[in-house]
Amino acid sequence: KALEARLAAVLKTDAPRAAKDFVCRQLSYIGSAESVPVLAALLPDKDLSHMARVALERIPGAEAVKAMREALPKVEGQVKVGVINSLAVRRDAESVSALAGLLEGSDQQVAAAAAAALGAIGTPEAAQALEGFQKKAPEKLRPAAADACLACADRLLAAGKKAEALAIYKSLTGPEQPKHVRLAATRGLLAAAGKK
Repeated sequence: KALEARLAAVLKTDAPRAAKDFVCRQLSYIGSAESVPVLAALLPDKDLSHMARVALERIPGAEAVKAMREALPKVEGQVKVGVINSLAVRRDAESVSALAGLLEGSDQQVAAAAAAALGAIGTPEAAQALEGFQKKAPEKLRPAAADACLACADRLLAAGKKAEALAIYKSLTGPEQPKHVRLAATRGLLAAAGKK
């Protein structure tokens, strides 16, 4: 605890970036909820956001995920994509509605990251958001939407939600889908049916 407090204190100083990167890395191993506020303050910083997220991804407990969720509307561009990716790593089901809202935005990188995050989270609510997105995704985002739907279906199947997974797999077997997506969806259908 004493070491954690001393390390976190460094992040509040004007120490060089390399030192703060090092501190974030150490907090990723020993950090607790007490380090979350100082790490959260670094999330909007384009130079330090990545290492702060590395620490927050590894700190157990709801506080770290909540800090990233709360940062989501306050950041833009690549930093926003990074926060989305971290929420995906943590598979934060409470982020589903915020991520679903990002699917409609004008930033296609953010929309693609949000779709991938929803696929990784893999809840029925995430599946519902992805289903709506897949139907109206711009052409450039259709591959990301299909990949996210497949990932979501795989998560649902692994969680024992066979009916939800089957519905997604079936929606991806149509002739409008690329061949590799149809093949992956067919594989998913067979897995859900217990066939190899």
